Parts: sequence; C-alpha cells; structure tokens
Amino acid sequence: MSNPVALITGGSRGIGAAIAQRLVESGHRVVVASRSGEAPEGVDVAGSVSMDVSDAESITAGLGAVEDSYGPVGVLVANAGVTRDNLLMRMSDEDIDDVLATNLAGSIRLCRGVSRGMLRAKSGRIVLVSSVVGLLGSAGQVNYAASKAGLVGAARSLARELGSRGITVNVVAPGFVDTDMTAELDEARRAEILSAVPLGRYADVSEVAGVVDFLVGPDAGYVTGAVIPVDGGLGMGH
Repeated sequence: MSNPVALITGGSRGIGAAIAQRLVESGHRVVVASRSGEAPEGVDVAGSVSMDVSDAESITAGLGAVEDSYGPVGVLVANAGVTRDNLLMRMSDEDIDDVLATNLAGSIRLCRGVSRGMLRAKSGRIVLVSSVVGLLGSAGQVNYAASKAGLVGAARSLARELGSRGITVNVVAPGFVDTDMTAELDEARRAEILSAVPLGRYADVSEVAGVVDFLVGPDAGYVTGAVIPVDGGLGMGH
C-alpha cells in the first residue's frame, strides 16, 4: 500500500484535530471525517469528507469518497464520539441508542469498511479512541461507559482476526482532556476531577495525539490488542 491515507473521524476539532496535526507532522497523508465535512483549522491535511458515523450508509459513502479521491485507507483512527449524560432512570431510549450507534457501532462499521483494503495490502493500523470511563465507570454515563468499554472487546477480537496479515488494532483510553467540553465545567466539578487524578492536571490534546502517533508508526509494529491509558493515573488498575 503506497503512501496510504490516514483517516481520522471526528477530526475537525479537539482531540481529533490534534491527532490530525501530529500525523501530518509525522509524514502521514491525513484525511479527516466529520459531520460538517470541515478540515481542522490550521492543519495541512490532504482532504476532508462529510461522515456521520451513527449512520451506516453515511459511513459507506464517506469511505467510498475517501478511496475515490485520495486512495486506500492504511491507518484508521476512530475518534468520533458523543455523550448524552444522565442517570439511567432518567435516560431516554434515544440517549442510549444515539451513543451506542455513534461510539460503538460506528467504530465497528468503520473497521469493517477499511479492513478489506488492509487485508489486500497485508498492512494496516487501527486505533479506537475509548475513555477511562469505559474502564473505571462513571455515574450518569452508563450509555457512554458501555460504548467505550465495548470498543475494547471489539479491538481485541479484531486484533485476533487481522493480526496474521500484519494489521494491528489498539485502543487509546484518554482521561480528562483540556478541551472545549471540559472548559464548560464549573470550578467545583473541575476541582473534584483534579483531586482524583494523581498527576493533578488535565491532559493536553497533544499528549493523546502523541500516543496515537506511536501506535500508527513503525515502532509499534509488534503492539496489538493493547489498551493504553492517557489519563494521568486516574484509572490505574482497571
């Protein structure tokens, strides 16, 4: 697979944009996918496509557009995700369905869509972006935690399916990261979170991007089925 595409979903902002920037700097030919179809500001990506990962037809169309315009996908970073937080007794069916469809089913479908080309090439890197919540649990996030925990089982199963063809599948599990979403938390909640993190701070998006960069690079050729926390020690032992 000559100069394959590195496809990043949810790549227009936040962690996804930081991953895109890091992979561009490492020499990858990056295409980002997002609902808006917009490229991250200030990042010199090869291109961008519109994709709603909660919708199977949108994934199929988006992957087709990537391959037609830019070539085969050799690296997939499944980063797109949503939250619909509430106590389970107050959580609607829509809140459950939307989160599972986007975070879990969407990632599985993306893997299915890119795996055929990787199998033909006998090469590929897949990274699924989970969360410390998927391992540790969090009150008010039953749907989100279930979706992120499910990614671990999916990745490890897929690692066994694809490993003999030189394809690695790994999981990155960030903790609390300094993004627009965490910036909206009130001071009391921020202090509560930081008190539980041994390193006593939020992660920078670049720190998550650095781990992804390692996993899709040549030095991680013998790493597969791994779950790598980037959480400041919050979830240690889980």
